[in-house]
Amino acid sequence: MFAAATRTVHRHIDVDGVRVFYRESLPGRADAPVLLLLHGFPSGSHQFRGLIDVLGSRYRLIAPDYPGFGHTRAPDDFTYSFDRLADITEGFVRRLGLDRFVMYVFDFGAPIGFRIAERHPDRIAGLVVQNGNAYEEGLSDAARGLIGLAPDTPGAEDAIQGMLTLDGTRSQYETGVPDPDLIAPDGYTLDQHFLDLPGRKDAQQALIFDYHTNVEHYDHWHAWLRRHTPPTLITWGSNDPFFLEPGARAYLRDVPDAELHLFDTGHFALETHLPEIAPLIAGFLDRAWK
Repeated sequence: MFAAATRTVHRHIDVDGVRVFYRESLPGRADAPVLLLLHGFPSGSHQFRGLIDVLGSRYRLIAPDYPGFGHTRAPDDFTYSFDRLADITEGFVRRLGLDRFVMYVFDFGAPIGFRIAERHPDRIAGLVVQNGNAYEEGLSDAARGLIGLAPDTPGAEDAIQGMLTLDGTRSQYETGVPDPDLIAPDGYTLDQHFLDLPGRKDAQQALIFDYHTNVEHYDHWHAWLRRHTPPTLITWGSNDPFFLEPGARAYLRDVPDAELHLFDTGHFALETHLPEIAPLIAGFLDRAWK
């Protein structure tokens, strides 16, 4: 017997002059739990295609592309900062009329998602955290070095631009993965296509220079977690070269009842462990959506 196939729509919506692209599953029931999927660097909503295919017939999964990523188109004078990405994502949520949802926060999606959570705590029904760091101990030496770059740092632009090549993008998928044959080339190839569009590498460089603002917000996000204690599921690739396993365990200080699962894989854990992670998310949505 086959599981129900997911129907997914692909749309654009205008948010403050930004033409935001998003993909949304069409579940079989109108009152299905809502999961907002916030992607990471240097990817886009396409990183969730597998998860949407598996869970989308049962739950309403919504995945936008941020300005500077994927199919979303921003004005030439758009300011690329995490505050502005959160503004646009918040506006996207408002335009769709989402008054309650579980957030899946991954990589860049964590600082964007936590900004939204601080602004609208009543809307957050729960958190799925997948290699979405919010703790100092979760930062590797490589991550600290990147975060420490500023526009006036000698060689900073060369270092960042070197990351934004196909080899750099592919390494983010494959580093820490015991069996790289499980990594489909489609993801990093599509990521690189978008990175190579005019203006995209400049946008990514601006965001890397702005990343220090996220670390400066960590204490505020910890306080938010302690105050609101949202239902939380943590699924983490333990071999992530940027966001270390201690960063996953650190969430338990502020949300002691969080459910933690560690996987022997790298940064993009869904690429290798979708069969293990998807059922965990399904069970969590059923429990958190009350």
